Parts: sequence; C-alpha cells; structure tokens
Amino acid sequence: MSDSTYCGDIVISQIMQPHEANPMGNIHGGVIMHYIDNAAAVVATRYARGIAVTASVDRLDFFHPVHIGNLLLLRACLNWVGNTSMEIGVRVDTEELGSGEIRRIASSYLTFVALDAQGRPRKIPPLKLTTDAMKRRFREAEARRKNRLAEKEAERHCQQHPDQCPL
Repeated sequence: MSDSTYCGDIVISQIMQPHEANPMGNIHGGVIMHYIDNAAAVVATRYARGIAVTASVDRLDFFHPVHIGNLLLLRACLNWVGNTSMEIGVRVDTEELGSGEIRRIASSYLTFVALDAQGRPRKIPPLKLTTDAMKRRFREAEARRKNRLAEKEAERHCQQHPDQCPL
C-alpha cells in the first residue's frame, strides 16, 4: 500500500504491553501478525456483511522492531473483490509516544473468503472502483492473485509429480 493512497477503511491503534514482548523488550512478530489479521478481518467482515475467514497471508516483512510502550497503528484497506474472496492490505506503523516519531514497520496482504451459515463460500458484491487509487490497488491485487494461483498450481504439480520438480 502506498503512503498516500489509503482507502481509509479502518484504522486500529494499540499500545504495546510488556506481556507482548520478548526479554529484550521487542514485541513478538506473532503478536503483530495477530493484530494484522484482526484489522483485515474487520474490513472483510464489514464488506461481506457476514462471516469472513482468513484464506491466505502474502509475504510479511518486518522493517523495524516494535517496543513496549509504542503505539501500533494498523491501516487496513479493501483492495480487490472476486466472487467469494477479497484481498485486504494492511500497513503497520508505530508511533514512539514520547517523541511522536512514526515508522513503518510492516505491511501485508491477506485474502479472506466470505462464508454462509453452513461454512461454505458465499457470493459477495463486486467492488465499486471510484478513484484512480482504487483502480490501481485492484490491478495490483489481481496480479498478486494470479501469482498466488500459479504458485498453488506449481505446488500441486510437484506433489503429484515430485520427479519433475527442482529440489
């Protein structure tokens, strides 16, 4: 997600506490992953107007550590919608409350699937692309989806034909 084109779907903030840290005072990556998943779930559930579950998480890189007492800021945005699934981008920043310094610490893309009452995928409405930024995010998300599906197909092929796959 680019710095200047948030769609403004949600912003969540959370003060990092000692129980979320390792002995060095750095917040565990899994804690941050939990908050990323929660932020994306809010966007997906709101859009689907019903249950939506995490189907996949694209690459997640941490650029800087997060420390006890930092304010974690998560901005989540709906990027792409298919028939039953959607991609949400989450950008994570921290604010050092004493100085006001804000740093980008992570970003990730998550795919969610809308479910019906029986737990089966259900159709969701198409996304209305009203701005150039939304159109760009949609195109970028389609490219990521295409890559994800190609990787899944390659994995399936390797499982069925291990002698045809590189080590």
